[in-house]
Amino acid sequence: MKTKITELFGIKYPIILSGMSWISTPELVAAVANAGGLGILATGILKPEETREYIQRTRTLTKRPFAANVTLYFPGSEKNAKVIINEKVPVVNYALGKGDWICREVHAYGGKVIATVTTLKHALAAQRDGADALIVTGHEAAGHGGAVTSMVLVPSIVDEVKLPVIAAGGFADGRGLAAALALGAEGISMGTRFMNSVESPVHASQKENSSKCDVYNTVYTNKVDGLPARFMKTRGSVHLMNKRLNPLSALFQSRKIAKLLGFPWLKLAIGILLMGFRKSLQMARMAIGFEAFKVGTIDGDNVRGVLPIGQITGIIHDTPTVKQIIERISKEAKDANKVLTSKL
Repeated sequence: MKTKITELFGIKYPIILSGMSWISTPELVAAVANAGGLGILATGILKPEETREYIQRTRTLTKRPFAANVTLYFPGSEKNAKVIINEKVPVVNYALGKGDWICREVHAYGGKVIATVTTLKHALAAQRDGADALIVTGHEAAGHGGAVTSMVLVPSIVDEVKLPVIAAGGFADGRGLAAALALGAEGISMGTRFMNSVESPVHASQKENSSKCDVYNTVYTNKVDGLPARFMKTRGSVHLMNKRLNPLSALFQSRKIAKLLGFPWLKLAIGILLMGFRKSLQMARMAIGFEAFKVGTIDGDNVRGVLPIGQITGIIHDTPTVKQIIERISKEAKDANKVLTSKL
């Protein structure tokens, strides 16, 4: 398959692994790269030294292009970005922040930059900042999708930007890839489909749950980690949605964030106090969300934890290898194109 995305990143298929905390590990990233796609290494919950270790481990597992992400909203994210840049990762993906400096430094060593966006405003900002491509994330997505569905959001942004667009949110098979290409995208990014794969580190029980879910088994809320996001509907997610917090809890919870990210707690605590009531609550929920993601993802605990999952889980019914997923999607997309051509 050949699109602007495959040419830009030097990959065989226009299929990308989303950078999911706790899930997009070196092993899963390398599996996607070796199968001809582009894997995005998740670094949001890593300390800088862990980020370097993960990048180097990925390089031992694949010789093909891969990416690493940085969530600029997270405390200490600039340090992680610096590590990614110093390691000269071929493709850098950023989200939730201004990435002009990332674009400049990545382009200086010949790398490429993808910005993840959910609105036209942010898409145009990323274009001005110098990004080479956009991941446009619709409402159906796991984690932090936008307020508008992919079917509407993707073409609305394609029409207004000059950058190649990668569609995310609601894609898991070849029909979805064909549809994304028809909407003007140059490829797709998938989280839930790769989450439910042999190489994924997600607990086996969660993969089984994903295979059994229908399209109605998710919730969309900002009450888990402080930002609107989609999760599997479970006791854990419903509990967090109903959990009441106060600003002082942000200080207690910030210790967890500081410890996880290797960030000075006092500096983080002072920053939270200066944020005001609303932002303080958001930071408290972010800390709770960090812990809940890990427990739900790695331990498979749906009472104390949560699993970010997209509505597309409703059409996923198996746990194949990454290679099988990518080859299946490629074949299905070609078959879908033949059917469409015959009808038109």
